Amino acid sequence: MELEMAADELKSVLNRLRRAQGQIAGIIRMIEEGRDCEDVITQLAAASRALDRAGFAIIATGLEWCLTEDGRTSTDKDHMRARLEKLFLSLA
Repeated sequence: MELEMAADELKSVLNRLRRAQGQIAGIIRMIEEGRDCEDVITQLAAASRALDRAGFAIIATGLEWCLTEDGRTSTDKDHMRARLEKLFLSLA
């Protein structure tokens, strides 16, 4: 399954991933500085949500593509659905 996303969807996903990247760098600094555990956990949760949302956006795009792609057999669609379901559950 190739990732094909519209420019606006791709921009949104990349922004989320960059935000998570910045949050993770901040978390590393916080740990190195000996910051409060509660603050570190709060930032970990925020980074996790950003990654989850990026993953869900990618999966939603895949589902949309899978459901609208012409020329696919029923077996192909069933196989793609099963793969996407497995990916979705891996994020849950």
